[in-house]
Amino acid sequence: MCYSNLRYSTALWEPASSLELLDILTMALANPDAFGPLDEYDERVHSHRLRDDEHQRTIVQSLQDLHDMLADYQAPQVVHPSIESLKPQSQSLFDSLFHRKPARKYTRIPPNLPKGLYMYGDVGSGKTMLMDMFYDTLPHNISSKTRVHFHNFMQDVHKRLHAMKMEHGTDLDAISYIAADLAEKGSVLCFDEFQCTDVADAMILRSLLEALMSHGVVLVTTSNRHPDDLYKNGIQRASFIPCINLLKTRLRVLNLDSTTDYRKIPRPPSGVYHHPLDKAATSHAERWFKFLGDVEKDPPHKATHQVWGRDIEVPRASGKAAMFTFGELIGRATGAADYLELMRSYDAFIITDVPGMTHRERDWARRFITFIDAVYESRAKLVLTTAVPLFQLFMSPEEIGEALDGGRLQGSVQHAEEHDGVDDVMRQMMDDLGMNMAMLKNSNLFTGDEERFAFSRALSRLSEMGSQDWVERGLGMEHRGGLNEKEGWQRVRSRWREDSL
Repeated sequence: MCYSNLRYSTALWEPASSLELLDILTMALANPDAFGPLDEYDERVHSHRLRDDEHQRTIVQSLQDLHDMLADYQAPQVVHPSIESLKPQSQSLFDSLFHRKPARKYTRIPPNLPKGLYMYGDVGSGKTMLMDMFYDTLPHNISSKTRVHFHNFMQDVHKRLHAMKMEHGTDLDAISYIAADLAEKGSVLCFDEFQCTDVADAMILRSLLEALMSHGVVLVTTSNRHPDDLYKNGIQRASFIPCINLLKTRLRVLNLDSTTDYRKIPRPPSGVYHHPLDKAATSHAERWFKFLGDVEKDPPHKATHQVWGRDIEVPRASGKAAMFTFGELIGRATGAADYLELMRSYDAFIITDVPGMTHRERDWARRFITFIDAVYESRAKLVLTTAVPLFQLFMSPEEIGEALDGGRLQGSVQHAEEHDGVDDVMRQMMDDLGMNMAMLKNSNLFTGDEERFAFSRALSRLSEMGSQDWVERGLGMEHRGGLNEKEGWQRVRSRWREDSL
């Protein structure tokens, strides 16, 4: 653990004193990697180049989290593909007769690849300054790094593509070759002003970024818009959706604009769901617990509630927020009555360390789905840190592959040759929130239609509960009406509690 982590573990947002800054600079001389974005931020605040801002500090903490993960990261050696390996495979006579396309090569991303960052905000939100602090304090084990304006980067990629097509013809996977070239220049690639306004960019971005990640490249980017708003109304935008999903799955999306609620406390910059269970997961959960709870008036404490004479232990509570690990809430023999009692007592739940649940953990999955239903029906808030993306919570990649094979045999999955990569099928399920369950009907992963429906509904509800509208409702955010909006929502919640008795 680096020095800045040790300092901030007890006071995440507390600025450093003059003495601490002297210690930081001394430590930095002895160990340059100990000086990270948070230390740089404190130094600028202390020298009055910056005004200490709580929201901005939470952003810098996210930069620090990635800095610490990169200090332990060794990018794999880039294996450059040969030109011959990138040429299309010859089709069999059978495939030619039935006009079957050759299967797309599946791009494997290293499991130890640190999750990058996607920081977006309006002009004046500090994007360039934040990127400066991150890039200039990268750990010394990151021996190669690249920072480039995204427009210039894409111009260079298109020039390379054109040159390769002129030399080797159009029937070549030139993107994989170029990605290897780029990966050799930097294991950390920083983009300024990520955007997509051109159909030529939209058609290649997903494959290009995925290929870079497959070589162990960590991406950090700034933008003026959320990934969902990229290439809006663009030509063939449907083809760009997989790239948006890749950005949201493989990068941590941070909102730099400091939207405040009636308490003048800025909401955390990232969404309510975080994966994987990396070093950033803890600070993610703590920020949301502080925001949704009331740590100043009601310091975190243990609480006990009773259901039918049994005790329900809440490990950490503050105000109307409760925090559990997955094991503390779901690993025990809890059920609908317990969850309903918790909904009467709390408006927000932070659940950490949620694992992926395969067929071997079906009891956990059923219990967790019951909890999700209770949170949804009570209109409470839900924050999760998970080992896997949401769309993998209840099915592993192997199980989805099994379901895909069953769907192919039964004919419920069409154009199977276009979905040879299991990751593609996962994205398809993520896109439609699991509502298209045709491919699962002939698998043995669920015991019946009711369980399939519950699985599908849980994914849909998790998606809705992760939306900005759901998260901000009832918090008195100023743009929603401030304190009056909060009080009105509390009356709605009170009526729900009365009806549920």
